[in-house]
Amino acid sequence: MSRIAIEGVAVSTVDDAGTEHLDGHVVVENELITAVGPGAAPDGDYDERLDFGGTGLVTPGLVNTHHHLYQWATRGYAVDSTLFEWLVELYPIWGRLDADLTHAAATAGLAKLALSGCTTVADHHYVFPADAGDQVEALVAATGRIGVRSHIVRGSMDRGESDGGLPPDNLVEDTEAALLGTEQAIDKHHDTSKNAHIRIAAGPCSPFTVSRALMTGAAELARRKGVRLHTHLAETLDEEEQCLAEEGCTPAEYADDMGWLGDDVWLAHTVHLAPEAISRMGKTRTGSAHCPTSNGRLGTGIAPVRDLLDAGAPVGLGVDGAASNEDGGLGIELHAALLQARQRGGPKALSVREALWLGTMGGARCLGRESEIGSIEPGKLADLVIWDLGGLDYAGIADPVASLVLGTTPTPHRVFVGGKTVVSEGALRTADSAAIAGELRKASARLREAR
Repeated sequence: MSRIAIEGVAVSTVDDAGTEHLDGHVVVENELITAVGPGAAPDGDYDERLDFGGTGLVTPGLVNTHHHLYQWATRGYAVDSTLFEWLVELYPIWGRLDADLTHAAATAGLAKLALSGCTTVADHHYVFPADAGDQVEALVAATGRIGVRSHIVRGSMDRGESDGGLPPDNLVEDTEAALLGTEQAIDKHHDTSKNAHIRIAAGPCSPFTVSRALMTGAAELARRKGVRLHTHLAETLDEEEQCLAEEGCTPAEYADDMGWLGDDVWLAHTVHLAPEAISRMGKTRTGSAHCPTSNGRLGTGIAPVRDLLDAGAPVGLGVDGAASNEDGGLGIELHAALLQARQRGGPKALSVREALWLGTMGGARCLGRESEIGSIEPGKLADLVIWDLGGLDYAGIADPVASLVLGTTPTPHRVFVGGKTVVSEGALRTADSAAIAGELRKASARLREAR
């Protein structure tokens, strides 16, 4: 049995009441939080007693609701392109991925995420080149190596260029093969236990890369298997124009028609939504993965986060793939989300505490794990971040949450996943960062040389 006391810290629980302690404590026993409150931790026997002398902030571990880990091997391409231009340049490169490349990229991406305070990652993997090995297994192995939690979205594309889609024909799957691959991933890897490190979701890529048959088939499969659904939606105006031309409706209306709105669905981006679509997402409790930095990098627009929250839709944060967000960390997305919301709706459009909520409990709700993670409450999993606010960057800021969201993104002093240390003193402890970087350099070079 392991028992850890954290004290001499500010605590932002992100519970429903918004409970905070400027000087508080958290107690962890094995994988669970057992106590949180003001002042010092209760007396008792602890394996470790961490006292930060008032310079730390404890929050729930951050939850990344949308990523493409394989893209870590293709950062720095198409740097001044629109989304469609970017995809056209990168699809042929991604067509050369194999399981080893995916593993190297995913391990590096997960390491960076952990070092940015992220403890749970939803990874949307939709590239399955022929004879490229077991891509899902590569992601599972990377998750185990770093020690975070992954919601692996088994993605798919069945609409190539010859069918009016964007991907090259050699990069898409047969519809039935894609559905079978998704079902096999669920059967092999999906873990329903509270402390699960691997869960699987069904995730056809997007309306312009996927047929109606695959979208509806994936929805039926996911609901039969009891897993969640995820796809890209309403990311660009180009997508809306194409959907109107082909289907006579907007992407949100198309999704609704296919049974793709509901409390078991979360959608990536949702930038271009009509008021009726926002209302419908709220009524159905459909989640949104807001990816502010990637949207800014590709110039796709600013998502209506305030309107979605007011409508009752769960909203979380996403990094998106590192090929459209080269930083690859989640901590900076708190800051970016706040700035974009205020650029769209003024200084009251999103508070600093709402930004933290998006990165924690909002993400947990999108992934259906609000009873397990996302807040600091007794009985929940001990997925925690201790942020170091003791340096020059934060001196004189009285509000620690403002320091986290508005200031320079801090380096986590400690990151726990289920009570186990993944990061301490700003360094990864579950794997060798230098070795991971070397593997990634080789993987990226192999892709470049094959162009």
